[in-house]
Amino acid sequence: MDFLSGISGTQVFNIIMVPVQVVIIFLTFYYFILSMFGLYRKQEVKILKPEKSFAIVVAAHNEETVIGPLVENLLQLDYPKKLYDIFVVADNCTDKTALIARGSGAIVHRRFNTEKRGKGYALEWMFHRLFRLERQYDAIVIFDADNLVKENFLFEMNSKLCQGHKIVQCYLDSKNPFDTWVTNTFSIAFWVTNRLLQLARYNTGRLSNVLGGTGMCISTNVLKEFGWGATSLTEDLEFSMKALSHGIKTTWAHDAVVYDEKPLTFIQSWYQRKRWAQGQVDVAGRYFFPLIIKGLRERKFMYIDAAIHLFQPALVMIATFFMLTNLIAAVQIHYTQVFTLVMPWTGWQILSAFQYLYPVAALALDRLPWRAYVGLILYPIFIYSWIPIVFLGFINRKDKQWSHTKHTRSISIEEVVVKQKKVSTN
Repeated sequence: MDFLSGISGTQVFNIIMVPVQVVIIFLTFYYFILSMFGLYRKQEVKILKPEKSFAIVVAAHNEETVIGPLVENLLQLDYPKKLYDIFVVADNCTDKTALIARGSGAIVHRRFNTEKRGKGYALEWMFHRLFRLERQYDAIVIFDADNLVKENFLFEMNSKLCQGHKIVQCYLDSKNPFDTWVTNTFSIAFWVTNRLLQLARYNTGRLSNVLGGTGMCISTNVLKEFGWGATSLTEDLEFSMKALSHGIKTTWAHDAVVYDEKPLTFIQSWYQRKRWAQGQVDVAGRYFFPLIIKGLRERKFMYIDAAIHLFQPALVMIATFFMLTNLIAAVQIHYTQVFTLVMPWTGWQILSAFQYLYPVAALALDRLPWRAYVGLILYPIFIYSWIPIVFLGFINRKDKQWSHTKHTRSISIEEVVVKQKKVSTN
């Protein structure tokens, strides 16, 4: 009590508010600078000779509506058919997923386990089966049942593997970007991430990319040596961090494209993103500090960058706390305004304006159709809805129950391509 009585009100508030401002300022500038690396495409050398063999794995739970078009699409990929096989894990299915997948030309493995539920467990089960097969593959490619895949996908992955990369993430596009305002804004979020985070990290040449849940290519040797072990609600992020903790970077293939189905309604997107937030908080709790320590010990910033990526939910909560605190006028006079010490408020307003222009830049640079820009009107609603989602994700971080997203858009790859051409020419 004697110690506190000797501290002024300003000093008490500074203990909290100064570190909060420093964190926000540092990460604001960091992501602003990082995004600049996504404003260009550096020239890449590509190996066109098909050499690597692939096991394509699709984990499907009650996906009878969409599994057929995906398998048919995969059979039509522009890559030697002798160099890849398609495996579908019918995971706890009670519908015709297995029957349709087998009829479409896939090798189907049925799994029933009501205790270990979720994509991560299904993949681990399938990987062990693949390792015991007589035929062994150079790499395993993972898709979701609702996906459609661009025909050059395996050539792009082959090129990356031949150049020595072990883990590759593709460009995540949308197969239904204009169904509803939610699919439009959700798609914009993915397009921005593709360009200004994933490509940006790749362009630095020093940072590791992050797996995105689908369109993932992983060397079989890596899986055999370190195991999958990613059974959280965000198995992709978990494996990214696990591999990186062993020094294995994830790289980026901007020209390998997967078309993913986006949720049609806000409620569907809410529950999906809440699951992602729960998973990211969970993974951050296990890998944030080990990555920071590893980065400092080895003097490699890619580990620090990965930790910063895991810190995003915490940043949202810290920034929200700061904004709410500033609504109380009486509090503002009791702490040092670090923001104004760094630069005038005019500078912060200009920086904020750039943040709003970045989505426009991402759409323009990847030559997305004009209809994509309409979603920018409601895009802020989608972005700010992350605030309550992140808080709920933090509160429910120990809840590991998998929530399945129902997929309904049964369309072919030809329809997606035709629609893209029509939209871009109108």
